Amino acid sequence: MVKANILGIDGVVKESIELPIVFSTEYKPKLIKRAAHALQTTKKQPKGANPRAGKMNTAKYKGYRGVPAKHRTINVERARLPRLRNKGALLYGRVASVPHAVGGPAAHPLKAWERTVEEINKKERRLALKSAIAATADKSLVEKRFVVEKELPIIVEDKIESVSKTKEVSEVLNKIGVGKDLDNAKSKIRKRAGKGKARGRVWKQKKSVLIVTGKNSPVLRASRNLPGVDAVTVRSLNVDLLAPGAQAGRLVVWTKSALKELDEKKN
Repeated sequence: MVKANILGIDGVVKESIELPIVFSTEYKPKLIKRAAHALQTTKKQPKGANPRAGKMNTAKYKGYRGVPAKHRTINVERARLPRLRNKGALLYGRVASVPHAVGGPAAHPLKAWERTVEEINKKERRLALKSAIAATADKSLVEKRFVVEKELPIIVEDKIESVSKTKEVSEVLNKIGVGKDLDNAKSKIRKRAGKGKARGRVWKQKKSVLIVTGKNSPVLRASRNLPGVDAVTVRSLNVDLLAPGAQAGRLVVWTKSALKELDEKKN
């Protein structure tokens, strides 16, 4: 079994423990990417055109569609398309109810009933989660996207869970060796280009540390204002958090109780 050190909130090594067996899971990038994509598709909002869009008018088709050839007569005056009914002397007006007409329906609109959610088998999803957890202890993967100052995984004593102030959380993270990555994430806030600015997505933020606790605690609320930092309980872990952008290897700070919960968690 692989051992790892447990740091105090002052950054000093307190003890060492054996890592849960989940950290020895094989790295499977393709499976992680598939699981992350399946999770992201569940967040998509269903959308589609109204089936009656462009057809709520008085237009009527006057042609020979479906009429046997022997009963058809030649009509050279106007195209055989649906036309609006008028009350005046002219019985039919302009063309309507067809895609190329003014105010007509879209040619091939989005359909709200079409399935957009990708599915993944339960066992594959669980294996992808275990693989993503194991990737957080691989320094060669984590340092590709984050600033790594110490050996991985980073484990902190449970006192960090009772920290209730954002300033105090920042001080603890600096002492345990992830302060440079916090500064890096703070400098990577930039304005989005394009229409996203008008849709509530003005700023783009680089991901930073993920704090994982054993239970719901004050540090989860205290750390949410730090740029790029996410904080969840071990029961709320998913592939999207451990592998942002479907690329595994996130810088994670585990608490001692989180690892204990992870070791007891069978799925």
